[in-house]
Amino acid sequence: MLTSIADGLLCCLLGKAPNAVGPLESVESSNGFSFVEVKPGRVLRVKHIAPSRPPGTEEEPKKTGTVHCKRRIAVYRNGQMVIENLGDVVHPDILQCQNGAEPQSTVEVEVLDGNAAVTPTANPPGGTGLKRRRPKPKKVVNIDCTKSIGSCKGTHSDVVLFFVHGVGGSSDIWKEQVDFFTKLGYEVVAPDLAGHGASSAPQIAAAYTFYALAEDLRSVFKRYAKKRNVLVGHSYGVSFCTFLAHEYPDLVHKVIMINGGGPTALQPSLCSIFNMPPCVLRCLSPCLAWSFLKAGFAHQGAKEKQLLKEGNAFNVSSFVLRAMMSGQYWPEGDEVYHAELTVPVLLVHGMHDKFVPVEEDQRMAEILLLAFLKVIDEGSHMVMLECPETVNTLLHEFLLWEPEPAPSEEGPPVGKK
Repeated sequence: MLTSIADGLLCCLLGKAPNAVGPLESVESSNGFSFVEVKPGRVLRVKHIAPSRPPGTEEEPKKTGTVHCKRRIAVYRNGQMVIENLGDVVHPDILQCQNGAEPQSTVEVEVLDGNAAVTPTANPPGGTGLKRRRPKPKKVVNIDCTKSIGSCKGTHSDVVLFFVHGVGGSSDIWKEQVDFFTKLGYEVVAPDLAGHGASSAPQIAAAYTFYALAEDLRSVFKRYAKKRNVLVGHSYGVSFCTFLAHEYPDLVHKVIMINGGGPTALQPSLCSIFNMPPCVLRCLSPCLAWSFLKAGFAHQGAKEKQLLKEGNAFNVSSFVLRAMMSGQYWPEGDEVYHAELTVPVLLVHGMHDKFVPVEEDQRMAEILLLAFLKVIDEGSHMVMLECPETVNTLLHEFLLWEPEPAPSEEGPPVGKK
C-alpha cells in the first residue's frame, strides 16, 4: 500500500500516470495469442484458437428451426414505450423464457427518471389491443423478419465464439470457458480491450470512449467472423456485444450476456470516485481492489483472491481506469435499441452481484424479443470465475438449443390410406 501511495505522489508531481502499459513492439503469435493492429499504433492482444479438423470429420449443420420475428415498437412524447409482439412464441425445453409474451400480446414500458417498468398484458380474446385511446406516437419501429436458429456444435466449422471482457478485466478471465469450449472443438476469439491485459495503452482519454473501443472490436469481429458467430460479454463487454449484434444481424447467431445490466443508454456518472485525478486513484488502488473483491465475489477468501490474480482482473493503470469509466457514453443504446434485436439472447446473472442488481437483467429479459434469464444463486459479478462449471453448462446448452420446427416445416402428417 505504501508503494501505491508513493507512486501516486510521484504521479502528481510529474504529471503523468506511472506503470502504464506501452505500445507493443511485436505482432507475432505465441501460445494461441495474436497481436492485431486495429489502427496504426493501436494493437490488441487476441486469444485465438482454431481447432484443426482432418478432412471429412466436420459435421454439416442440419436444418434449423425458424422463428418469425414480428414486433411493433411505439415511443410516445411522454416517454412511454409500447411493444407489441406479433410473431412466433419460443418455448425451449432447457431454458425458461422470462418475457412471457403470447402471440398478439402487448408490453408497456413506462420510462420515468431513466428507469423502465415493464408490464406484459395479453390482449383479451377477440380484442384488438389496448382499450384506452393513445396520442399519436412520435416514433414507430416495425420489425418483420424470419430468423433461422440452429444448434451450434463444436463440430461445425462455421461457428466462432467471441468473448468480450469488461472494465479492468482481460481475456484471462475467460480461461475456464476458453479451455472448455476449445476441448469441444469450438473456434474461440477473446481480445484484450485497449489498455487491458497485453494490449497497447494509449495515453489519451479519447482512446477509451465507448465508440473507440467498439470500433476496435468491430475490426476484430470482421477479421475472425464466419457464418455463425456467438458473442459472449461480461459487464461492460455486454454493451459491445449488443452493438455488434445490432450492426451485424445476419452474422451474429446468438448472444450471451453475463451480468450486463439493464437496457439503458450509457452515460458516465458525474459524481463518481473515478472522476478523481489518476494520481489520487493510484493512491487508492489497494482500497479499490479490495472493494472490487468484496463486491465482485460472493465470498472473499484466498480462493477468490487467487482467481482475481489468475484472471488478471482489475490490473489496469489508474489513467486507463479513469478514462474507461468517464468514456461510457452511448446514448443510442436505449430501450428501443435493445428491443430491436432479433437475435436469441441468454442472460446469466450472479444472484449476489453488488454491481448489477438482478432487477436490471429481469428488465432486459422483458424488453428483448428472444431472451432467456438464468440466475446462479451462488454466484456474484465474476460468476464465470466463481462457478465455471455451471456457467459452462448453461452456455453450452444455449449453443445447442434451437426452436422446435413449425408444423409446416415438419412435413405433411402421415395418415391412413
